[in-house]
Amino acid sequence: MDFDIEQLRNRFPILHQEVNGKQLVYLDNAATTQKPDTVIRALTGYYEKDNANIHRGAHTLAARATDYFEETRKAVQRFIGAREAEEIIFTKGTTESINLVAATFGRKFIQSGDEILVSGLEHHSNIVPWQLLCQEKGATLRVIPVLDSGELDMDRLDEVLSEKTKLVSVVHVSNALGTINPVEEIIAKAHAVGAKVLLDGAQSTSHLEVDVKELDCDFLAFSAHKLYGPTGVGVLYGRRELLEIMPPYQGGGEMIKEVDFAGTTYNEIPFKFEAGTPNIGDVIAFRQALRFIDEVGKAAIKKQEDHLLRYAISRLSEIKGFIPVGTARNRVSVLSFLINRVHPFDVGMMLDASGIAVRTGHHCTQPLMKRLGLEGTVRASFSVYNTKSEIDRLAESLERIAKRKN
Repeated sequence: MDFDIEQLRNRFPILHQEVNGKQLVYLDNAATTQKPDTVIRALTGYYEKDNANIHRGAHTLAARATDYFEETRKAVQRFIGAREAEEIIFTKGTTESINLVAATFGRKFIQSGDEILVSGLEHHSNIVPWQLLCQEKGATLRVIPVLDSGELDMDRLDEVLSEKTKLVSVVHVSNALGTINPVEEIIAKAHAVGAKVLLDGAQSTSHLEVDVKELDCDFLAFSAHKLYGPTGVGVLYGRRELLEIMPPYQGGGEMIKEVDFAGTTYNEIPFKFEAGTPNIGDVIAFRQALRFIDEVGKAAIKKQEDHLLRYAISRLSEIKGFIPVGTARNRVSVLSFLINRVHPFDVGMMLDASGIAVRTGHHCTQPLMKRLGLEGTVRASFSVYNTKSEIDRLAESLERIAKRKN
C-alpha cells in the first residue's frame, strides 16, 4: 500500500460512526463516495466567507467566488486532459450532461432515419434521453448486445453500427457490474462511419485514468459526487468545434451577450450552456476533491481498489450459496452477487442491521437485468478508504444470512 490507510480514513468524518449499534462499513461507493474533510471545509468556507454570485459582480466577494469557481473548471480540464478550460461545462450531474447533449446536439443534428447506438450495459440516464429524442425525430435506437459474462458482444458491433449511426453513447464502466468497456475500439469504429461519441464516465472517472484527447471521444459526462465531491455538480466535456455549433440548452442570465426583444446573441462557451446562477459552493468544493485524488494518486487509488476487489471475490466465493453476477475480465471494484434463495432486498436489509451499507435492486439498469434474467442484485462497491477487515465483516454477515436460508 502506498499510503497510511488509517490516516486516510481519518479524513472522512462520516466513516467514524455506528449504524444500528455497529461500526459503519460503507460499501456503496458506486452510488456515491464519501467526502474528505477538505471538501466539507471548502463548502462551509464558501458560505462563511465568500458567498456571492459570480461573473457579474464588481465587489471583492464576487471576484473571489468567481476566481475559485473558475479554478475548479481549470482543475477539471487538467483532470480529464481537455485541450482548454472552455470545453468544460458545469451541470447538475451525469444525467443532466447527457440530457444537454440530447437536447442540443441531438435536436440539431439527428434526423428522421438516423440511428443512435447505445449498449446493453447502460444506466437509464443513457437510455431514456435517446429514446425521447428518437421519438421526436423519427430516429432509431440500436443496442450493442451483452454476453452472459457482463461484457459487450464486440463481435456484433459491426452489425449494429453503420453509416446511419450519427451518435454512439456508451458507458465507459458499468455501474451494475463494474465491466470496463473497450471504448477505444468503439470510438474508432464510430468515427470511421462519421458518428460522434459520448462516453458516460460516471464510474470510470473515479477508477481509471481518463484522458479525452487519448480516448478521442467527442463528449464525456460525469458527476462530482462519485469523485469524493459534492452532490449536484456534474461535468460535460465537449470538443470546442461541437459546442460552438450546438444551440443553447436553457435560456436566461449568463448565457447571453445581448438581449433585445427583436433577438438575442449568445455568450461564448462554456457560458452559453450555463444559464442562471450555478451551484457555486459545491463547484468550488469539488476542487478540493480533485486535489485529494491528486494527493493520493490515481495509480495508488486503483491499486488499493483492485486489491480489495480481488480479496472480496476470493473471500465471498467461499460462502455456500454465493452467486457472482458479471465475470468480466476487465472490471473496476464493483462486485454484484446473489445469495441463493434470498431476495437481494432482504440481503441488503439484513446487512444494514449489521451496520453494512450495500446497494440492492436493478441499479437503474433494468434492460441489463432483464438480459441476465434477474430482478436485481446485491452490489458491494469499494473505494480507496475501504479495508480487508470490512470485507471480512461483509463475508461473515453473508455467511450468517446464507446459513439461515440454506
